[in-house]
Amino acid sequence: MTEPKTLQEAIQHFSDQDTCIHHMAVKRWPDGIVLCPTCGSADVRFMAGRHIWECKAKHSKRQFSVKVGTVMEDSPIGLDKWMCAFWMLANCKNGVSSYEIHRAIGVTQKSAWFMLHRIRLAMKTAP
Repeated sequence: MTEPKTLQEAIQHFSDQDTCIHHMAVKRWPDGIVLCPTCGSADVRFMAGRHIWECKAKHSKRQFSVKVGTVMEDSPIGLDKWMCAFWMLANCKNGVSSYEIHRAIGVTQKSAWFMLHRIRLAMKTAP
């Protein structure tokens, strides 16, 4: 499927966890080589049943998800909600409020506020 053009298409497109993980992995590792965020090793394997990667080197934090090292790290909010919030922020020409995100994707207003602040902080500190 091509990139979503409407919010409804975005919600449908990102409703599948595998689609979200694939989309994030392509954005995070554009050359297709997944690197361990702890040691930088490319010797990792994807554990499909748990939707995470595992580094084959012996160290702590061997297992990692696509969220590690991003604004989504340590957030209990699912990738489907995050992807829709990113889509809304990028595609709404007049910006979005936490109330709009709350109503559109089904999270609490407080969670939507948290998501927006994390996304805006990442956008501000990006080079």
